[in-house]
Amino acid sequence: MSHATTAPISVFSAPARPAPVVSTVAAAPTLATTSQEIAPAGLLLRSLQTLRNIVLGLILPALMFGLWWLTAERHWVAEQILPAPAVVWDSLREVLASGELLDHVQFSAKRVLWSLLIGGGAGVLLGLGMGLSLSVKAYLFPTFDALAQLPVLGWIPLLIIFVGIEEALKVSAVSIAVLVPVTLATYGGLVNIPPALLEVGRVYQFSTVQTVIRIVLPAAAPSLFTGLRQGVMQAWLSVIFVELLSSSEGLGFFMAYSRSLSQIDMVIVAMLAIGVVGIAIELSLRLIESRLQGWRRRAF
Repeated sequence: MSHATTAPISVFSAPARPAPVVSTVAAAPTLATTSQEIAPAGLLLRSLQTLRNIVLGLILPALMFGLWWLTAERHWVAEQILPAPAVVWDSLREVLASGELLDHVQFSAKRVLWSLLIGGGAGVLLGLGMGLSLSVKAYLFPTFDALAQLPVLGWIPLLIIFVGIEEALKVSAVSIAVLVPVTLATYGGLVNIPPALLEVGRVYQFSTVQTVIRIVLPAAAPSLFTGLRQGVMQAWLSVIFVELLSSSEGLGFFMAYSRSLSQIDMVIVAMLAIGVVGIAIELSLRLIESRLQGWRRRAF
């Protein structure tokens, strides 16, 4: 019975004849040319999509402005109730030239900043404590979860008793509005870290500081930033609300004071200022988020 023999593979055997180099080199310019042609096409397509989204987003504001202008032009609503766009524009120019509007924006922004430092800092510490320690969670989470159901308006009577009606009331109320989303987001970010990532840190024998910087913070960063983003927007909305109730400066006060004088054009100016500042905050947070994504990729 004959057996087929297979020649052993030897490092000394004659090498196989290499493929012609000319064909590979010749094909390279074609691939490069194709990539160079695709890249501008993709950039143009993204630009067109962005332009399309902007145009679609402007349709509704344009229709609302047209209806406003037509209503004022045809006197469908009394001018004392709905002033014309030209009147609002003149009022806007007046308060910008005098600096009154910018002063109110600065007062509101300062309160938001202090509230973010106080409420956001306390929220991060509280979320870290509950996320890293089961004992801290057992002590604090039930009480925190119950108090978090109370809206900011519900805290104001109690805060008036303890801190009065001056600046401390506004900062305290807005800080509470910031505390809740930041705490929940920080806690959720730590709880949802995949155990496999922590195991990688143990395999590489990371210290506690290295584990926090290289694993915990990058993994929890999206949730932390979401909480911060919600906290900033809650702070901006809450400070306007608190200023409407009790304040002598700020955009909320400017709106309430103008309403008391039946200056509806100034009320609309205040509304526009609140919206513009809110959009600026949103765009700034998007820019920070894009930078944060790059930091996370480098950390991992």
